[in-house]
Amino acid sequence: RCIGKYLYEYGLTSQTAVTLDTLSGIKILKLHVEDGKVNTVTVDMGRPSDMKEQPIEANGQKFTGTTLSMGNPHLVIFVEDIKDINLESIGPKLENHPLFPDRINVEFAQMLDHGKIRMRVWERGSRITQACGTGACATAVAAVLHGLAGRKCDIIMDGGTVTIEWEEATGHILMTGPATKVFDGEMEG
Repeated sequence: RCIGKYLYEYGLTSQTAVTLDTLSGIKILKLHVEDGKVNTVTVDMGRPSDMKEQPIEANGQKFTGTTLSMGNPHLVIFVEDIKDINLESIGPKLENHPLFPDRINVEFAQMLDHGKIRMRVWERGSRITQACGTGACATAVAAVLHGLAGRKCDIIMDGGTVTIEWEEATGHILMTGPATKVFDGEMEG
């Protein structure tokens, strides 16, 4: 989303549809522009794959999660109260569980009112992060698979909220969220 905002607002493109080649494949960005500024961006995140229910035990706790791929592996676990989860403790145990020899991203999620989902993420190789786009997509897919949410829902993360829509016609996941400029800087070479 930030790359789309940067390209448009720095005059590197005048297009509001941008194709971006990433490590997890080509992404199509739709820039939502108001008064010459990009406010939100919708990213076509592709199709989820390899979806299955997964019982797992770690740290003496038993969970049932959903594993799936959004171009990278995710384990989504729904809980009654996300505040009861010590992500700092359980995150690395699940990330490095023997079931996942290449490690896995871990999302804990709690259903809120009106199709909103509160999610926290332990990203493989990065620890706790404020947000994860593919993790938000994985969480929405798992919610749909378990009948907990409709095909469009808001995922509320520590770093902000995105709207995820799982298109029935195409099977693609669309992620819409803000893009905010925080600062400019220069690097000395």
